[in-house]
Formats: sequence, C-alpha cells, structure tokens
Amino acid sequence: MTSTPGTAPGTPPGGQSRLRRRAGTAAVAALLLAGIPVGAAVSADAGTPKTATGPQGQKLTVSATTGLDPAEQKVRVQGEGYGLTTGIYVALCKDNGDNRVPSPCLGGADMSGGSKTSQWIVPPGDPYEGDLAQAFGPGGTFDVEIEIARKGDGLDCAEVACSVVTRADHRAAGDRTQDVRIPVVFAGQDPGDGGGEGVDVPAGTVSYKSAADFTTAGKPLDLLLHPDSKKLYVGADNLPDTADVDERGLHVLNPENGTSESWISQAPGSTGALRASAAARIAGPLPGDGVVYNYPLRGVGSAKSGDEAATGVWLAGSTITDIAPGTTPDTVLVAQGATLSEIERATGTATRTLTLPGGTQFAADPGRGALWYTDFTAGKLHRVDLASFTVSGSFDLPGGSGGMAGFTETDPATGAVWVGVGRSVLVFDAAGTLVKTLVGKDLARDAAFDTASGRAYVVRQDGGDLSDPANDNNGTLTVYGTEDFAVAAKDLSLPGNHSQAGAASLAVEPGGATVFVTSPAEGKITKLVRQVSPLVTRAPADLTAKEGEEVTLGAEAEGTPEPTVRWQVSTDGAQTWKDVEGATASALTFTARTAQDGYRYRAEFRNDVGTTRTAAVTLTVTAATGGGDTGGNGDASNGVGSTGSDGSTGGDGGTQSSGGSTTGGSDSTGGSGSTGTSGGSTGTADGSGSTVGGGVAGGTGTAATSGGGSLAATGATVMSVTLAAAGLVGAGVLVHRRARRRTEGAL
Repeated sequence: MTSTPGTAPGTPPGGQSRLRRRAGTAAVAALLLAGIPVGAAVSADAGTPKTATGPQGQKLTVSATTGLDPAEQKVRVQGEGYGLTTGIYVALCKDNGDNRVPSPCLGGADMSGGSKTSQWIVPPGDPYEGDLAQAFGPGGTFDVEIEIARKGDGLDCAEVACSVVTRADHRAAGDRTQDVRIPVVFAGQDPGDGGGEGVDVPAGTVSYKSAADFTTAGKPLDLLLHPDSKKLYVGADNLPDTADVDERGLHVLNPENGTSESWISQAPGSTGALRASAAARIAGPLPGDGVVYNYPLRGVGSAKSGDEAATGVWLAGSTITDIAPGTTPDTVLVAQGATLSEIERATGTATRTLTLPGGTQFAADPGRGALWYTDFTAGKLHRVDLASFTVSGSFDLPGGSGGMAGFTETDPATGAVWVGVGRSVLVFDAAGTLVKTLVGKDLARDAAFDTASGRAYVVRQDGGDLSDPANDNNGTLTVYGTEDFAVAAKDLSLPGNHSQAGAASLAVEPGGATVFVTSPAEGKITKLVRQVSPLVTRAPADLTAKEGEEVTLGAEAEGTPEPTVRWQVSTDGAQTWKDVEGATASALTFTARTAQDGYRYRAEFRNDVGTTRTAAVTLTVTAATGGGDTGGNGDASNGVGSTGSDGSTGGDGGTQSSGGSTTGGSDSTGGSGSTGTSGGSTGTADGSGSTVGGGVAGGTGTAATSGGGSLAATGATVMSVTLAAAGLVGAGVLVHRRARRRTEGAL
C-alpha cells in the first residue's frame, strides 16, 4: 500500500510534540560536535540500548538487545515511572504477546535474592526489601544487571520469541499492567529468526487434520502408496457390517478422493485354483505399478491395477506371519513363525532358511544387509546378516516380554529399527543399541518413515476396552524427528480407532504432506493433510527516515495453507494496535511524517492453523534538510535564521540560486524589538561559494563565507564544527515547523 502525504499509516490529526523534534535536532548537533561526518551511518549492535513504554507510562531500557552471547550475556536494565504499590520481576522470558504473561522465564521467579538471571524490585518499605529484593528509587526507578543465556530452565530462545521483561511479582500474578517487553536476539540469529510471535499456537507449528474418509475398501488391513504410479494399494478383508458383500482382496484407490480404480479379489489357493482371498500384508511395490503381498494362509501373490486376478504361489509349512522384499527382485523374505526363508516368487521354492529361537515378525534393511527379527514373547530382538543368513546379534527388548506385539520397522535413512511394544516405541540404532523410548497414551501399532523430511509417523490405537480407565476409544497419530526423536507435529486424535477389530496401519506421501491411516474397526481409511501455522521468513527492521521520504517495510511468512497478511500500527508504544487500512501485501510503503516518529509497526500473518506476528519495529522520522539546487526563500522568525530548501544555510531573508551564490535580503525584526542584520554575502564568481548567517533574537547577524562548496550538497564540513552545529540547530527548528505546517495543511 502506498499512502499520500497526510494519509500515512497511523498519522493522527495533530503533529508530534516539539520536545521530540527538538531532541532530534539536538542529536544532529551532538553528532557534529562529536566530529562525526555528515551522512555517516550509525549502526545498531549488541551495545545499542533499546527502550519500550509500558501500559501505565513506564519506561524500560535494556543496554543490549541483538547479537547477544548465547552462553551468557550481562545486560543492564533500567526503569522509571513504575508504580510504588506493586513489586515486579525483571527477567528474560518467553514473549507470549500482548496481555499474556511472559513465561517461562530464565531462572524462574527469583524469591531468594540469590539469582543473577532475574531481579526482584519492590516498593520502599516492602517486607521483602533488603536481602531478597531491592526497592524502587524515586519516581519508580531501578537500575539492575541480569545475566541471560539463550537456553535454560525450559526456555530456548532459538525456538521461541524472547524478551527482557518486567512483570508483576508472585503477589499480583494476574496483573498485566506491569508487563513491559523488549525483544532480544542472540548471536547466530537474524532479527527475524524465531519465526515471529505465535499468537494462538507457536509459529511454524505442524499439525494434521482429517481431509476425507475412504470407505471403498472393506476392512483395511494394510496400505502402500506406490512410489511410481502414486496409487493407493489397500489390503482388505470383509467388514462385518457389510457381510452381504464380499470385500476381500487387493483394492486400488485414487489417493485424491478414494474412488476405486481396481479390485483384485482372486488369488491361487493350495491347489492352484483361483479363489476369493483377503490381502493380509503388503510386502512392497513392483516396478512401475503393482505390489507383492501375502494372502491367507500361506499365499504369496502379486498384482497391479487392472488385473482380474493375482498370480501367486502357495507355501508349505505354517501360516505366514510377515513378509518383505527379498535380496533380489525375484525373491521375497517370509516369516512363518520363528522360521525365516527367502523364496522365489515364481515357484515358491525356498533358497535359504533360518530358524530363530522365537519370533513372528521382522523388518528388513537391505541397504545395510540386515534384518531385525522380534521375539515379543521372550523379549528379544535378533539381528540377521542377509549375506550369510545367520544371526549376528541378539538384544534385549525392554518391556517386550509379555507386552502386546506392535510393529517392527526400519528407518531406511539411518538404519535404526523401531519396535512397538504396548504403549512404547523402542528405537535401536543400526548397531542394536537402544537409544530412545517413546511412550504414548495408546498402543503403538505401525510406523512409516519419510526420508525427505526426516520424520517418523506412528499410528497408535486405543485398547478399546472402555472398562479400563486408560482407554477412551480414540487412537493417536504421533510424529517424531528421526535424528533427535523430538515431537515434530501436534498429536492428532483419531476418534473411534481402537484395536478390538485389528491393527491400524499407515502410509505417508513423500514429503509428509499427506498421511493415510486405516481404522479396521470402522472400515475406513482417513486421509490426513499437513498444516503449518505461519512462520516468518523475513521480518521488518527498525527504520529511520527523513520527513517526506518514502519508506517501505517488508515481511514474508510461509505456512500451509498459505497465510494472508495485514499490517498493524501502534501509536502508544505497542500497547494498543490497529490495522493499517488496505495494507494486505508483503510490503507496506508510505511517506514518512514527523507525526509518526516513534510509531511501531508489525505484520500479522494468518491461516487456518494460527496467527503469527513479526516483532514490532520502530519508525524514527528526522527533520528534512532539503535537497534541491535552488534555495527557497529564507524565513526570519524571532530573529533566528532558517534553512533554504537545498539544505544550505542562508541569511535572514537570503535566497540561494542554482549557481550557489547568495544575495542579501532585507533586515528582520528581532523578538526583542531590535533589528537583526542581514546575513547574506556574495559567493565567488564560479558559483562555489556558500554562506552561513542569521542573527539571534534582537542581536546582529554575522556572515561567514567559504569557497569549499555547499555543506548540504557535498556532505563536507565547510565551517568550524561548533558553528556548524549551532547553525543546524537554529535552522533545524524552523525546518520542523515548516514541515508541520505542510502536513497539517494536507490534513
């Protein structure tokens, strides 16, 4: 949005106070007196103090706010204008936004007096004044030092927005009038890092929601999303609720809407004749399209979309309890209880066989030449070397003995093996060392891995026995990082998904945008889609501009669904905010006015998952010094010289021509009634001269001529530092006054 003069975002009917303008002018003079060249940039760093105003006019200042040492940083915190009836804590805390308690805080709330990470300030005469707390000074002031770090006591400022804050002490915990917050950033973070300030959920929160239920595949037992054809293969049995329809077999669904594309219900039995058969477990994909699968009791079949029947073989021995791709494209690995075999798919001939001490299921890791065999009854996990087809190690399975068998799956990226036992998931590394136990509220029944995002998805089912207080009939989808095992998405409740009618299974689309979960008890497959609350990827920064200069603030965020943006402005130190009318683009452009000096701006991003705001930034507006070649008419006011529009200093009524020469003007009457002297004098013939002049109230103007060129045009100091500072201070006042008249006129 681009605004015109007089309609800049947040501009009030009146101008800013003269006191603030004079302070800005004095700052310019101070820079000159310190010997800083005109036009030199002053950058913000860790040592630059920052100030914020509280809801009751409190003023809080922090000595350092950016580039802080993550290990430890001492900062000085000063305050004034605090009430003398309420104690406060000073600390580094998670910034939860407006009207929300800053919490948790580094070091907690100091009530011992020994903490260096927080300070307790109390009214004079308070019972805790002394060893535990220090008293406010006159006018509600304090000056303390605290030691802060990026991480500690449950707070990690790399993950959440943090601020140095004041807040009411424990005796007035619900009082938000003492909340004053100044954001801080540690070294290694950009000012926009942290993703912004999450309002309802943390920025960048990943979650899943149900998008559709597919009920076109009977009682779903197993799933596979084909990597090439992208079709959803479902192994299914009959659903008791629809006993009049035979739904057994291999179903092929469109993953977008769940419509049936194919149904392979026939497979060879023990005699080789085709018969209706359920598809119990899918071993893996065939190249291009199709799958290899197990059908009860000892069938190994293969089929693809459009086939009228599966091809397959019937094995000798006991019932197949697990199946996976073999070490060659023409073989499969099959568990028949404690017997592991590799068989030829075309003939059913076993090429290799191994009998283990016990077990029923396994997970193959062909990339590392390993297979992991679980014996839940004995509480053991066996490692089989696929090259030699021998046991190469056995490991204890904590909780496995007598525990409810869940699943055994390997992470193709890391080689870790994940074993579901009861409500726990045991994670072993590729060497067989138990590295993590993940405990949930429901039974762990299946896992799938997305190597693109480094995520593991675990579907958990409720026990289904409502007489057990631990059961509620609802399952859970949990998501973890495969490197750090941290929760990578909000747990999602799966209503009605219990284990009484069979184990749930799941399939994950590469990248994790879509997850499919079966519910055998309900005869459905639930399609889940990923959502991400807005995460700020580019945040605005504090900005300094001159009066009348066009400025732009920019911000961007990512999220799913794509977030919308609106800009907001605060005219009272970030205590209250209002939307900037029509500002719904990533860039906010407007003309800066002195009335906006000190205004704060932020971008607010929203989608269906949540709302995230950027940290508030401050706009500082300084006086315009002009920039044209031709000087404007001088203006005498109370005997003080004014600045021409080209930025050079003229006399009491002098005018600057495009050549740079100056001609004297008429005298001006001083505020005391005496006559000021015209300060103009003639420059050199080549037009390079510049004149500074102007009388003070009631006194005589003086003229000084230099051949060095215009101060404003070249940025070079052409007079003594002291005289330049005085000239700019005197001239700057009138420039501000002129700017104010022009702004008010536009309104």
